Amino acid sequence: MNTRANAITALAERASAGDFGAWYRSIVRLGGCTNPVHLVGNASLVDATTGEVLHSFATDERGGRLLTACGNRRATVCPTCAALYRADTYQLIRAGLVGGKETPATVGGHPRVFVTLTAPGFGAVHTRRERSGRLQPCHARRTQKHCAHGVPIGCRVRHAEDDKRLGEALCPHCYDYAGAVLWQAHAGQLWHRFALELRREIARRAGLTRTELGGRLRVSYAKVAEYQRRGLIHFHAVIRLDGPEGSESSPPGWATTQFLADAVHHASSLVRLRAPGGDIIGPRVLRFGSQVDVRPIAEFGTGERLPSAAVAAYIAKYATKGAEAAGAVDARIHRAADLATLPVREHTLRMIGTCWWLGALPQFEPLRLRQWAHMLGYGGHFSTKSRRYSTTLTALRTARAEHLAQQQRTVLGLADRPTVTVSHWRFAGRGYAPDEALIAAGVRAAKTEVPAPRTGAQEVRA
Repeated sequence: MNTRANAITALAERASAGDFGAWYRSIVRLGGCTNPVHLVGNASLVDATTGEVLHSFATDERGGRLLTACGNRRATVCPTCAALYRADTYQLIRAGLVGGKETPATVGGHPRVFVTLTAPGFGAVHTRRERSGRLQPCHARRTQKHCAHGVPIGCRVRHAEDDKRLGEALCPHCYDYAGAVLWQAHAGQLWHRFALELRREIARRAGLTRTELGGRLRVSYAKVAEYQRRGLIHFHAVIRLDGPEGSESSPPGWATTQFLADAVHHASSLVRLRAPGGDIIGPRVLRFGSQVDVRPIAEFGTGERLPSAAVAAYIAKYATKGAEAAGAVDARIHRAADLATLPVREHTLRMIGTCWWLGALPQFEPLRLRQWAHMLGYGGHFSTKSRRYSTTLTALRTARAEHLAQQQRTVLGLADRPTVTVSHWRFAGRGYAPDEALIAAGVRAAKTEVPAPRTGAQEVRA
């Protein structure tokens, strides 16, 4: 009997049991999470004044385990939990653009730009080019020349969106895979240096020292990392100028949007970082690519081409993505033998192999390249923000938990009583039984039938 038939049989047996309703609701409330966490323990709702136990819950009374959502941010791992993470990120980004979530609405009038910082080139790759709305050849050359390895250095193909060659190196032997992996490993440090250099550049342009600048202006930002098809990341960020107290205060009059845009352009060109190389691959000086995109964000309600909601939706979309855009794998690689069976394209496999090779050399050991080989060398955070940009993910999750707790107290008739929750839980496993997985799949299918609201994220690419 196949797995689906076993699940249907188990579900039928479960339906005949007396606790089917409670069991069914315990699965549905997870919203279709693909890999729930099993907890064992108990919780009690206690009157904060008298210490009286008003309500209690123990897993040994409810089937032995409590299932809770996994909370994974990766859409390829759990689409349900990733959707919630994406929604939280959207609220976080948007609050820093138009206010809300304890951020004043006056931030909508502060200078703000949407910035994209890219990786430099490490060799020619197949790409999709458009000019004036017309598709152009990948790498047009008047004469068909060849590299030292006998591979044509040009490509006159007009690649379709789904062309599997996109992101592949024209000549793998010419492509600097070692440099690309080292850039990935240091990308987080490059961003940190850019943030410092931006503050220095703003101070220089304003004729102030950095200490004096801190008393007049604060730079706030929120960013995400996105993988390109060639396997390298680039950063999308909202950068905002505030007064010295953060979002609650306005920046000085000379700090305009154009002032900020010019400072970002120049600061990004100054960032340099020397990476270890030694006698193995030679010295490397890392920097951002020359393609730096800086666009002003429209003030709230002005109806301009790049509205705040579109920027927030665009950034939030990439908060739940990983290296799958480059064709990489979700799980860490533990053995060299696994490289031979990875279901990845040639370019991605070469980057993973380079991580594995460099990761074994003493000078690269601090970079933990083997640990991050499945991420093509990038081990940094995918979503970060400065302290004063807006609210935090923790605050959003706490507010949601308090709302759900208040709903529970209302159902129990305890809404007006001061209560505290005392609980003890321990991890007991992951995943679904076959009949549980069938219910969860139905919940996910029902969600996909509901069309998602339009957010305007595509306007960012226009």
